[in-house]
Amino acid sequence: MNEISATSLEEPALPEPLRERILERLGLSRTPSPDYDGLRELYGAWCTHVSFDNVRKVIALQTGRELPGRTAEDFFEVWVERGAAGTCWPGSNALYALIRSAGFDVRRSAGSARDLGPINHATNRVWIDGRTWLVDSSFLTVDPLPLTDEIHIGSGEFAAEVEPEAGSHVVWIDFPPQGSLPFRLLPHPISLSFHLEGYERSREKSAFNRRLYARRNYPGEKRILVGNRRVSKTAVGMEVRDLTREELLEALVGDIGIDGRLVDEWVACGGLDLAFEETPPQPPFDRKPPSQRG
Repeated sequence: MNEISATSLEEPALPEPLRERILERLGLSRTPSPDYDGLRELYGAWCTHVSFDNVRKVIALQTGRELPGRTAEDFFEVWVERGAAGTCWPGSNALYALIRSAGFDVRRSAGSARDLGPINHATNRVWIDGRTWLVDSSFLTVDPLPLTDEIHIGSGEFAAEVEPEAGSHVVWIDFPPQGSLPFRLLPHPISLSFHLEGYERSREKSAFNRRLYARRNYPGEKRILVGNRRVSKTAVGMEVRDLTREELLEALVGDIGIDGRLVDEWVACGGLDLAFEETPPQPPFDRKPPSQRG
């Protein structure tokens, strides 16, 4: 395990002009204070303004480019100007840089999606007054998740569940229309080099390398694009609808907030065709989160 240390290589701090643009885009008039209330404000702003999407990654893989968002500066420059964000590796790195710039004690972390073994997910832990909080750029839970010795079952449209297990934690996240899926966290922090190696490995195997996946939070609502399918989930229920090609392009701009020029680039590299590819169904998943166990 390549754990983080005081001498670990880090990216340069975010340039101050870019940092100010980021805060403005997040709807924040000032840098939140480095305490729990400040973390909740900063992470909540991220979760209500930044999407999780693979548009730039698909473009890069289809055109043979370097993976996008390898640095926080690259991630934010594109997000501020064009609305596209990224998948877990670049998103977590960008969120790490932003939280770090606000004075928090934040560590890079990683884990296994679906708890299947391979380390294929990146996230962040924050330490405040002896307590540990998970802030994840993919889960978009709005509130930081407590990592304690007790089971946590959240409430509301963006809630998650956390259970301590085997010296670490399993986090259960609702991914409509699939339902709740587990993510097992590594017990120790990771270094930047480990993080970058994980992102590069995702070039060879990832659920987000071809078919469109994009998700963004709205007040009381999750909006998701999976292939050519649009999903909306609220407290009332879930609506799933197949989109035409034109409707899908409109949803990328209107629902996810991606600039039309970048969507055109995604179309030109074959991304729209890939969104309509037939994919094999996901294997059945019979494990249940703590709240659903008898």
